[in-house]
Amino acid sequence: MPAPSASSLPRAWATARPADDPAGFGVYVHWPFCASKCPYCDFNSHVRAGGIDEARFLRAYLAELEHWARLAPGRRVTSVFFGGGTPSLMSAVTVGAILDAVGRLWSVEEGAEVTLEANPSSVEAARFRGYRAAGVNRVSLGVQSLHDQDLRALGRLHTVREALTAIDIARATFARVSFDMIYARPGQSIEAWRAELEQALSLAPDHLSLYQLTIEPQTPFAALHAQGKLRVPEGELAQALYDLTQEMTGSAGLPAYEISNHASPGEESRHNLTYWRYGEYAGIGAGAHGRVVAGNRRLATATERQPERWVALVEENGHGIVESTPLTVAEQADEVLLMGLRLSEGLDLGRLARISGMRLQTHAVDRLAGLGLVERTGRGVRATPQGRIVLNEVVVRLASALEPIPGCGVS
Repeated sequence: MPAPSASSLPRAWATARPADDPAGFGVYVHWPFCASKCPYCDFNSHVRAGGIDEARFLRAYLAELEHWARLAPGRRVTSVFFGGGTPSLMSAVTVGAILDAVGRLWSVEEGAEVTLEANPSSVEAARFRGYRAAGVNRVSLGVQSLHDQDLRALGRLHTVREALTAIDIARATFARVSFDMIYARPGQSIEAWRAELEQALSLAPDHLSLYQLTIEPQTPFAALHAQGKLRVPEGELAQALYDLTQEMTGSAGLPAYEISNHASPGEESRHNLTYWRYGEYAGIGAGAHGRVVAGNRRLATATERQPERWVALVEENGHGIVESTPLTVAEQADEVLLMGLRLSEGLDLGRLARISGMRLQTHAVDRLAGLGLVERTGRGVRATPQGRIVLNEVVVRLASALEPIPGCGVS
């Protein structure tokens, strides 16, 4: 097999110029179906034992893309992300048709990132070659654990052997590969996580997403936790697991560029950076969210979550958007602040000012800096390692210190 190339994109995409907004413009495509529902998951995912009408859903995706192209014309797409759910249950024909539509409706930056999420249980070499031919150049695998017992406890359908095989296939097929792991699992010790993370790092990934297990409301894990039947590491143990994660990934050359995401230099997820840098993005599919500037207002959009109702809405109206809310200046400032402080590069205060016409009061930044929770950078401010531990509190304090820039015309 020839070496995978990062430039294996649809031909229609090859001549686009770089995007005007350095934060980029992304297209998120949500595939809401899974083979099973994991007990910790609160994502908009659904199981359809009888299968689905994929051709009907494809028609709806294409129609909603048309609507978004009218809502956000003239953009240059810097990334496309197929998330879910389990997008690796989609056919390569469906993926290719969606990417062709993106290239027809917008210009696309040369070398644009195209990511597809996949579960190891649905990985096949031929299927991955089909995705690559369709234009996917980055894959993100939901590995979650390298212990079979824990995979079963997490409700995962794959085994460790299948996960390792999927990683091998992905690396042979795509130029860029990431995989997810969940830690701070019930009964997990520091030494057990050290050994597991060491194995994960030995698989030579370019990017790792490492999430502490959280108990999300209205999930089966939440019910078990409320009954005292499920205990996860908390307090000092949870902190020690987080600290170990930062230490090991940093030593391996994959430092955190965002709270839960680690990458070697240049391998950061460009699509997710668009979110965290507060760029624009279209949200396509059932339960997808978007942010777009239209009519000089930044809109927060959300589509119908239930897949079949979403399809019916698209067939009736040309889109499945059920919420389209103009964000106030204060709401935009809060979002810029919240997203930017998640990044190791920190919050760009110039971008905050351009988007919202707001600035941070100097005394508030100085106070938090004196506590060792934030530090100034060349372009703004970022949370320190200590600040990341209490990031919610840091964000609340800084949000309360926002003030309008005199004479700024942002509205």
